[in-house]
Amino acid sequence: QVQLVESGGGLVQPGGSLRLSCVASGSIFRIRSMGWYRQAPGKQRELVAGITSGGNTNYANSVKGRFTISRDNANLVYLQMNSLKPEDTAVYYCNAQSITTDYWGQGTQVTVSS
Repeated sequence: QVQLVESGGGLVQPGGSLRLSCVASGSIFRIRSMGWYRQAPGKQRELVAGITSGGNTNYANSVKGRFTISRDNANLVYLQMNSLKPEDTAVYYCNAQSITTDYWGQGTQVTVSS
């Protein structure tokens, strides 16, 4: 099993920045890729950014050039969010993938509002 704990969410004004962190524990040797998803009220959960064990990254078109995902060792992943917009408001979830299983954190709220 893999446990994921996110931190770093909060309230920020439009144009501001936040950095989300996710720490994995347990059977971290199983993890192949990690990523961040988000879910806004009334909407489906969507991929924000992902990073493989080899360091390859991918981003949703809506966040390209504003968000940066990075990974430190096998069990830490970050999401640097700049130039935040009100439409970025959502619960952000950390995700880790093994060969057979998706693991999820409990989520952290990000609210972008003036």
